[in-house]
Amino acid sequence: MGEAREVMDRITAALDAQDVEAAAECYAADAVAETPDQGEIRGREAIAEYFRQLAEPFPDGRYERQHGHESGNVAIDEGYFVGTHTAPLPLPSGESVQATGKQIRVRSCDIVSVEDGLVTSHRFYFDQMEFFGQLGLLPEMPS
Repeated sequence: MGEAREVMDRITAALDAQDVEAAAECYAADAVAETPDQGEIRGREAIAEYFRQLAEPFPDGRYERQHGHESGNVAIDEGYFVGTHTAPLPLPSGESVQATGKQIRVRSCDIVSVEDGLVTSHRFYFDQMEFFGQLGLLPEMPS
C-alpha cells in the first residue's frame, strides 16, 4: 500500500468517526477540493467546513467502499455514503433543509492526489439528484 492509499484511508476513518479535525490534518494548507454541490473549495479550513456541513446533518454517516484504487500519488475510492438525516442540512444558497429522518445510500467516487503525505487535490463525485431524491426533497414526477 502506498502513501496515497494510506492518506485516503485515514481521511475515511476520521470522517466515519465524525472527527473532522483529524480528516483536515490530511490536507495541505492550500489544498483544493472540487465538489458537485459547492464547486471549488480552497484551503484546509474551507475543506474541513465542507466536511462539517455533512457530518452534522448525518451524525451516523459513514462511507462504504466498494472499490479502492491507487496509482502513483493518486488514490480513488468508489462506494456509497450512508447516513440518517437528523439535523439541518446547509445548502450553498445559505438556506437549510430541516431534518427528514430519512436514511440515504448515495453512490460516490473520490479521487485524491497526495504530495509529501498530504492531499493537494480532492475531487468528489456524487449525484445530487440521487442525494435529494433519497431525502424526499424532489417534486413528484407525473406518471
